[in-house]
Amino acid sequence: MDDTTLPPIAIWIADIVKYEHIPNETPLLVTSQGGVPFFWESMVKEGGFMLIPNLRDPMSYKSFLPQSLASKIPFSFTKIEELKKIFGVVDESDMDEYTQDTLKICEKSPNLRGEHSICATSAEDLIDFVVEKLGNHVRVWSTESIEGSYGNVTIGSVKLIVGNLSEPPALCHSQLLPFQIYYCHVLDKVKIYAVDLHARKKVNHAIMACHYDTSTWTPKHLNILLLRF
Repeated sequence: MDDTTLPPIAIWIADIVKYEHIPNETPLLVTSQGGVPFFWESMVKEGGFMLIPNLRDPMSYKSFLPQSLASKIPFSFTKIEELKKIFGVVDESDMDEYTQDTLKICEKSPNLRGEHSICATSAEDLIDFVVEKLGNHVRVWSTESIEGSYGNVTIGSVKLIVGNLSEPPALCHSQLLPFQIYYCHVLDKVKIYAVDLHARKKVNHAIMACHYDTSTWTPKHLNILLLRF
């Protein structure tokens, strides 16, 4: 695979899977590059200001594979060479590193209390996981666009859309692979907000999640390191 076809990726996306080994200066470095993807709940107040990170899905130009095809892909770190061969991933390329990191994320055991996770390689797998964990009556939210990325925006209307800490939501994050894959996890004690972002006018309608139980997180968790700036 020609890495020149890959879109530019914010530095924090590459660092997030290696947070236990990043140098002490990395949080300030990432912050100076245009905002971080984490925040304190106290920052999400109407009339306040927030430096917004890159909101673009780095793999938005990739599509899910049909389940019948995705199920045949050797999606395992032990078979990474076979996986790379199928998609033409060059050794020691950026995509080689992203593939290794994604497989590590997908094969690690859940490390947060009450966490259930899956790496969905097809739309069918994602739907099956959500229905199994949350039931048939679910609602879907997503940030509307990439507008406001790297900007210092004003917080507009703030609406709590998931506030029952006993009913965990499913949070899904796009991962870096030659095809579309989402790491989805169901977590206890999380609130979800819908937030309007304004520059000179309303530019976006963002979805933000707040974790209410971080007692099992390592002190070196990237979220914690970045919020100490």
